[in-house]
Amino acid sequence: MKPILRLYRGYANEDELIVFGHVFKPNKANSYEFEKKRFKNAKSIIRMFRLKTLANADVYLEHNGRKIHTKTLDDGYFKFCIPLKEKVGHGWNDYYVSTTYKGKEVREHGTYIRPYEGNLGFISDIDDTFLISHTRNLFKKLYILLWKNINDRKIFEGVVPHYQALSTAGRNKKDEKNAFFYVSSSEWNLYKFIVKFTEIHELPRAVLLLKDIKTSLMDFFVTGRGNHGHKFDKIKHILEFYPHLEYTLLGDDSQDDPYLYEHICKIFPVTVRAVYIRQTGHSKKEKAQKALKNIESLNIATCYFKDSHEAIKHSRKIGLIQ
Repeated sequence: MKPILRLYRGYANEDELIVFGHVFKPNKANSYEFEKKRFKNAKSIIRMFRLKTLANADVYLEHNGRKIHTKTLDDGYFKFCIPLKEKVGHGWNDYYVSTTYKGKEVREHGTYIRPYEGNLGFISDIDDTFLISHTRNLFKKLYILLWKNINDRKIFEGVVPHYQALSTAGRNKKDEKNAFFYVSSSEWNLYKFIVKFTEIHELPRAVLLLKDIKTSLMDFFVTGRGNHGHKFDKIKHILEFYPHLEYTLLGDDSQDDPYLYEHICKIFPVTVRAVYIRQTGHSKKEKAQKALKNIESLNIATCYFKDSHEAIKHSRKIGLIQ
């Protein structure tokens, strides 16, 4: 069997290309398409958290006639940060990565985005922001993850028209879309599931930035939990990588998004245009309201909403969408 080479959507600006992925030992989990029922679905999800990574494996990036070599880190993760010697086109572009394990070579195709010229960027959380996950209830969250396949998983009503409108906001050309990033405390184990879910529901195609890979069954039981510092670091990096964009941040109040976004706004008071927080409980959280009020004092628009139609109305009111 060949090793598993998983590539993720990368991104580029005028000067630098960043692409990344993982290398795994051969495993049946790679063929899982998230459409199995009940016990088979649970078995396949658990298998995804028992992947064995390949440390220090040789990987080769092929891009624009260049072949660049690096090695994976201890957890099988690799990342290429490459200065661009030539201009690349706007929109989605291609790259290739190859690796060899026990004489077996595998080569995969990936894509990366160089945002179209414009001034809008969007960063969204995933769980309980657009994908109903019940993050506040660990047992319910695990039950849904295990027993509900991708076709049974639910999305909040109104999210799709809102995100689609944001994706085309300010665009005159039909094929040009604004840059979208999904930043989450879900692990890289769930990457293919999240991509498939967003495709099924026609959400904007985005770069995903997730949490470190998990490789044991015990890790599965704390999926998506723990420290959310990685989200702060990744959001900060995006804002620094594309400093000319004006960002809208979308999240929910189930965990730390209001306070995380408050910290981001304090560092980037000119770069952030608006913050949207979904209310996940029966009532609004006082602490979240306080954080949003503080964000508003920086002249940044905020919307604490229960229904996505409220968010759409607010986006029209501040001129973000038509």
